[in-house]
Amino acid sequence: MKILVTGFDPFGDDVINPAIEAVKKLPDTIDGVEIIKLEIPTVFYKSADVVKEKIEKEHPDYVLNIGQAGGRYELTPERVAINVDDARIADNEGQQPIDKPIKEDGDPAYFSQLPIKAMVDYMKKENIPASVSNSAGTFVCNHIMYQTLYLAMTQFPDIKAGFMHIPFLPEQVVERPNTPAMALDDIVKGITAALKAIIAFDGKEDLETIGGKTH
Repeated sequence: MKILVTGFDPFGDDVINPAIEAVKKLPDTIDGVEIIKLEIPTVFYKSADVVKEKIEKEHPDYVLNIGQAGGRYELTPERVAINVDDARIADNEGQQPIDKPIKEDGDPAYFSQLPIKAMVDYMKKENIPASVSNSAGTFVCNHIMYQTLYLAMTQFPDIKAGFMHIPFLPEQVVERPNTPAMALDDIVKGITAALKAIIAFDGKEDLETIGGKTH
């Protein structure tokens, strides 16, 4: 089995992105499964091209995209990606689409194919704050989740895919008062636990446990 784990490069005003920094520190194997690591650009469409090229080369069984969600204090596997780009800021090549469909022939939304509730359970057992998220936003994080699930649905039916957001690093919040952060080693520990859940639940149904929210 192989799992492709991707992390974005820095974007906006930040010179570091915890996504790629954490991905780089993941072990090369977890429970006997090969972990393939990939840095992807925070750029609409180009990010999907990079992921597709790696899928074609490595033929992974799973793809887990990782992205930064500044302001969140938990690791949050995403439940759903929606077919819209609505960028609050420009991407790393200056693109700022507003209310644009990601794929004209795509479904309105695609749900994660990963055991997101088991991932949360495994992370909490490692004392890492975690919860299911029901919105991946409308920036490049939602974009790559949607694009990867679109690829899984249309071109790579043997692959299962999903996305997880992670918090800022402590050095990113020095000038952001009252903003949550998490140490890099703890983020790595959480992602590793989430990957262990993906491996353990291969071919199984996700946990049937509460993951919803009132708002």
